[in-house]
Amino acid sequence: MKKVNAIALAVSAAILALPMAASAYEKGDILLKFGAATVVPDDKSDDIQEIAGEAVSADNETQLGLSGTYMLSEKLGIEVLAATPFTHQIKADGGTLDGASIGEIKHLPPTISAQYYFLGGKGKFQPYVGAGLNYTIFFHEKVGNDAAGLGYTKLKLDNSIGLAAQIGVDYQINDKWFLNASAMYADIDTDATLTGPGATTLHVDYDLDPMVYRLNVGYKF
Repeated sequence: MKKVNAIALAVSAAILALPMAASAYEKGDILLKFGAATVVPDDKSDDIQEIAGEAVSADNETQLGLSGTYMLSEKLGIEVLAATPFTHQIKADGGTLDGASIGEIKHLPPTISAQYYFLGGKGKFQPYVGAGLNYTIFFHEKVGNDAAGLGYTKLKLDNSIGLAAQIGVDYQINDKWFLNASAMYADIDTDATLTGPGATTLHVDYDLDPMVYRLNVGYKF
């Protein structure tokens, strides 16, 4: 009888726990995520068109990332991703100018994606994949010290629009709070122009195509 009672008690406890385990996401939920976002650009650009064997590269940068997801159903959501501006140092990469300071740029990479949650409303772990569109805005371009020393006075990067793809996972702490980790690839292609003495210019095509890694705390409304 004691064993029967113990089994019955265990079953009852499991049944009581089911609603908590199955209440992850529902249609109409809004998921707010905030935390660190690190942009890791591709290693380096194509060669500078006017100087064979010379390319440029951009360093990594971490800023505050913020995103909101609206759940269309238990498994399908729409995410809008934003961040505080990322700042990258642009340097020469390879050739006789290797390491020379070319410039500094800022950018914002707003992205909208459709996300698919494999487990829907079930379980504390919520893995997902996403795909969408990225629009990168470059601004506050400044000529670097080494380039300025050679007489260059203006740096300009074209804005970019491209596809984005992501994978991630949420871990439910309780009914409202959760942790998140994700990785996103963004197709970011830009043409950079450096203007110098007598309106002479240097041009380079740079497919930054960065990986964006995020670690977040999330809240469900």
